[in-house]
Amino acid sequence: MQSRRARQARSHYLDAAQQGQIRSERARPLWRGEWPTWLLIVVIHGGWLATLAFWRELGTPGASALMIWWCAWYMSLQHELIHGHPTRWPALNRLFGTLPLAVWYPYGLYRDSHLRHHVDFHLTMPALDTESHYVSPATWAGLGKPMQALLWLNKTFWGRLLVGPAIAIGGAWAQAVREPLQGNWRNVPMWLRHLAMLGGMLWAVEAVSGVTALYYVLAISYPAQSLAMIRSFYEHRPAEEHKQRIVLNEDGFVFRLLFLNNNFHLVHHDVPSLPWFLLGRVYHGRRDAYIARSGGFYVRGYGVLMRRFGVTPVDPPVHPHLPEVGP
Repeated sequence: MQSRRARQARSHYLDAAQQGQIRSERARPLWRGEWPTWLLIVVIHGGWLATLAFWRELGTPGASALMIWWCAWYMSLQHELIHGHPTRWPALNRLFGTLPLAVWYPYGLYRDSHLRHHVDFHLTMPALDTESHYVSPATWAGLGKPMQALLWLNKTFWGRLLVGPAIAIGGAWAQAVREPLQGNWRNVPMWLRHLAMLGGMLWAVEAVSGVTALYYVLAISYPAQSLAMIRSFYEHRPAEEHKQRIVLNEDGFVFRLLFLNNNFHLVHHDVPSLPWFLLGRVYHGRRDAYIARSGGFYVRGYGVLMRRFGVTPVDPPVHPHLPEVGP
């Protein structure tokens, strides 16, 4: 849940009309009961289990496609749980997102990292924003040519889907190994619990459906990470005004459902505690004002990004507002 100080600091981003609209939405039964989020929890977990149980009947191609969807959707659900939904009790919310359906990260690691990302003044800054896809000039100068080429590839739409998960996974696992070697054991119990649950889940998956651990990891979990990364491909950009670093993307129903309306990303950053099913209502209630506040950082769907930046970098991987290397 957001602290009182954080809510007060954020209030000056919103004009009186926006604050009034949000108060009105908070008073709606949807806000109080959060039944859409409860339904989402049941559908995602139930869909994952049903796909596993009827794997042979569905056939491997169809069942794999369904499982990729469930895992990517589950990651969107985890994001919702992090921001205090569907209950006021974080420990209870955590129960719905702890299973390692998407394999690669412990829920707690994602939670802690993502909440640090929500300091809007730090957005896109490599040393401060935990979800930045930029590097500093000093870091860039120290990279070899292959790694520089990989980061350029990661700035294209298809490159992000191909290598983006590997970069993120490699960074998280490298940090998990590096921390205890440096004397920091704080996250070790979390990782051990995650790996134990992951091992049990992969054993159960193979026992029920015959799907091997290697297949689940490479043919389901990795593509699910790629699918989830469509949302973050051009979600933030460098800009002097921090609110102009956050995108507004008006995609269609399928991706809005998959990403739980987080494509209206500026609205989410303004009010992180607003549940997913009200983000679109708040955005469309003040659409022109939001686009103006974003500095025109507006996209008419992920298909636009795919066509324009499929193999062309959306921008350089080096952050443009940091000092250059050298005297």
